[in-house]
Amino acid sequence: MADSEDIFLRAKHRTFSGLTEDAEHEWTGPFFFIQAADPQLGLMKAWRDGDCDGGGEEWAEEVELTKQAVEAVNQLRPRPRFMVLCGDLVHAMPDTPFREGQERDLKAALKGTDPTIPLVFVSGNHDLGNTPTPRTVEQYCSAWGNDYFSFWVGGVLCLVLNSQLFYDASACPQLKEAQETWLEEQLSRASSSKEPKPKHVLVFQHIPLYLKTPDEEDDYFNLQKTVRQNLLDRFKKAGVKAVFSGHYHRNAGGCHGGLDMVVSSAIGCQLGDDTHGVRVVVVTADDVIHRYHSLEQLRAGGMDEDLRKLLQA
Repeated sequence: MADSEDIFLRAKHRTFSGLTEDAEHEWTGPFFFIQAADPQLGLMKAWRDGDCDGGGEEWAEEVELTKQAVEAVNQLRPRPRFMVLCGDLVHAMPDTPFREGQERDLKAALKGTDPTIPLVFVSGNHDLGNTPTPRTVEQYCSAWGNDYFSFWVGGVLCLVLNSQLFYDASACPQLKEAQETWLEEQLSRASSSKEPKPKHVLVFQHIPLYLKTPDEEDDYFNLQKTVRQNLLDRFKKAGVKAVFSGHYHRNAGGCHGGLDMVVSSAIGCQLGDDTHGVRVVVVTADDVIHRYHSLEQLRAGGMDEDLRKLLQA
């Protein structure tokens, strides 16, 4: 592949350098991408030991699962336009033991990704800390690229958000304000008659807006009701088609008011009945169709045949 620093520091501006050519503003037909979440190196042993507040001193299992995901994605034909990892890249919180080793080993596992498949990174609570600070955000940006940014691909506008700034920005209110200003500009442009009109608008963040219904109670695994409703209203007004997230380590979500909330389970530790996997997302002129595939299923048979046929339309 290209220089390793280039691979992992692609999003150093508020637009994503891998997919920002003018041609990407134009719709050229159906395509697909891969959504993954929570490789979270170190959680599997920490979960078994009942010590999830610890950093997890072993992560060989997650490294192997990440390599399996890379192998499965690499063999897909046609190629996905990109692969996005929706947060909690590693388990060790900022400035804790094992953090450096987990980040190093995850990058090594991801280096096997075919160079024609851009990697898009989304920040999670373990990447930034449950209460992020300017320092922890800067550490993340230095390691993985910007914590929020946009890119166009195949006529579709994609917004990558730092959901921790929605959840608890008490230690970095200026960063929250900066993302809010930027997000409002992006949503206004997406719905403007003067700008190139995206075929769809997609959002990627770590924490889901909700798990099942927009009116559910506040929980560790969703955004608070007031924040949630504010974002839902703004997203719907701007024509956002779907929000993709992780964090829950189980598959969940729902569609309400035309906005699809997609919660994908983890590459790494499973907290429910799902298996290690990723989501195949097919984008057509009229719709965004997605399905979770186990790593074993994807490696053995590729994406489901009905999804593949949508790409030939």
